Amino acid sequence: MVTRMPEPILRFTQGDPVSPLRWTAERMDQLENAARRGQRVALSRRGSEFVVVALRVTAQDRHDVLIGRLPMTGEELTFRLDQIDSFQVVG
Repeated sequence: MVTRMPEPILRFTQGDPVSPLRWTAERMDQLENAARRGQRVALSRRGSEFVVVALRVTAQDRHDVLIGRLPMTGEELTFRLDQIDSFQVVG
């Protein structure tokens, strides 16, 4: 009788996620200008789409973040830039 060893279980460690969006200087300028002017930004994160009024771009817990306000409710949301899949300044 031959005893087979169980196949190893592959586990991935939880590190910093790799942003699918490459944050160039031009894109950061677009986002910072939108925050300065209070413009709306459409963005997607983890499969969900949001349209927020950009308030500020800042650092929080060693990560760059966008703080935006939902126009309908006034609720402030925080988006880590390394988790944003796409964005567009819409006005």
